[in-house]
Amino acid sequence: MGSFCVASGRGFLRQFPVLSSMQSRSYSLQLSGDLLRTQGFISGRWVSAPSTFPVLDPATGAELARVSDCGPREAQDAVRAAHSAFQSWRSQTAKERSVLLRKWYDLVNQHKEDLAKLITAECGKPMKESVGEIAYSASFLEWFSEEARRIYGDIVPAPAKDRKMLLLKQPVGVASVITPWNFPSAMITRKVGAALAAGCTVVVKPAEDTPLSALALAELAVQAGIPPGVFNVVPCSREKTPAVGEVLCTDPLVAKVSFTGSTATGKLLLKHAAGTVKKVSMELGGHAPFIVFDSADVDKAVAGAMGSKFRNSGQTCVCSNRFLVQSGIHDAFLEKLGKTMDAELRTGHGFEPTTTQGPLINVRAAEKVERQIADAVSQGAMVLKGGKRLEGSFMQPTLLSNVSTNMQCMQEETFGPLIPVVKFNTEEEALAIANASPVGLAGYFFSQDLSQIWRVAEQLENTPMMCCGTVERR
Repeated sequence: MGSFCVASGRGFLRQFPVLSSMQSRSYSLQLSGDLLRTQGFISGRWVSAPSTFPVLDPATGAELARVSDCGPREAQDAVRAAHSAFQSWRSQTAKERSVLLRKWYDLVNQHKEDLAKLITAECGKPMKESVGEIAYSASFLEWFSEEARRIYGDIVPAPAKDRKMLLLKQPVGVASVITPWNFPSAMITRKVGAALAAGCTVVVKPAEDTPLSALALAELAVQAGIPPGVFNVVPCSREKTPAVGEVLCTDPLVAKVSFTGSTATGKLLLKHAAGTVKKVSMELGGHAPFIVFDSADVDKAVAGAMGSKFRNSGQTCVCSNRFLVQSGIHDAFLEKLGKTMDAELRTGHGFEPTTTQGPLINVRAAEKVERQIADAVSQGAMVLKGGKRLEGSFMQPTLLSNVSTNMQCMQEETFGPLIPVVKFNTEEEALAIANASPVGLAGYFFSQDLSQIWRVAEQLENTPMMCCGTVERR
């Protein structure tokens, strides 16, 4: 059984009374089944590196564990292990791969509480959200365990009578999987489940802030019977990440790269992968618009804003960032949203049952949100709720009005609990603002005007897109 203790920092968050219990409480975590792993996982073995790096509780700054700091050598070893395992793994029947993925899924469900505790400890999410992520994480293994049996080929009509055209789907080979910290379990199973079902082998590089969840999944993969070399994990520090990432994107034995993270990092990895013309899949940063038109149902719009902004304290790639509210409904929306924030949001340690808003992932993340708020206020924005940086990596959930499009919060992704509201007058104005972004990962709008719904849906340059509106039949 693994265990560690998260101690509260002295005087931590004294500015926020609801968190006073953190100052005197220790958060003890007991894990079963050897889930607390701190070494790299290569070719079915737990491997130490010459040095280690700390994993911290973002709520208190306390050290959770020290993890092997893998470098380029360990990354190359993992790639070779995956390449060696590829031929035997691809030759297994679809049913055999399906059965192993299903066993992995069953084990994740069996240990869901412990896995959720790990997410809360290293990522800061409230336990309710962490439990939800584990369910989400397991669902990918379940889905791909079933899809493994359905990788069908095809027969295509040939242009000549003496020809037959048959299509077979084959695994590409070794896949490098580089995952983010905000969904430290689900982003792994989402990618790895698909790769293993197809017959590929993988090397996972988890985010330096959240390697414990990845290593726990590796332990469960062993218990499920996933063969050595099929699933490898190379954790590393922020300092070694560029070198490890370069190996995973340039090694000739790697056939595919899958990455979820920032746009800037994605561009760099694309450059690395271009040298050997690898297949690449990427989900990069977003700057989602959230548009509320005059015809919208205010209650539904407020509920949508709360859900799309404050999940994981605003740290998801599809979070709403730019709030555009039409002038006729603007004041009513702000008033109701402010009251709802007061009623529903509780900031604290993720292990506290009443917490809805945990810390940001680290101090750098909090400093970014703080800079955006300061910039907006310096240009005339008004703070209606929150607005303050608390000690450590906590930020008060913040609502700003009188925001203009030239402010930093409207120009760059926030990744924090900040709602900047821009008032607009016409549909054309809203679309121009919403589409004035080089990234388009997601978009949201609220309207009850059917004609408007179709016009905006066709002109809003974001995918996926969510529209919420009810239309009266006349």
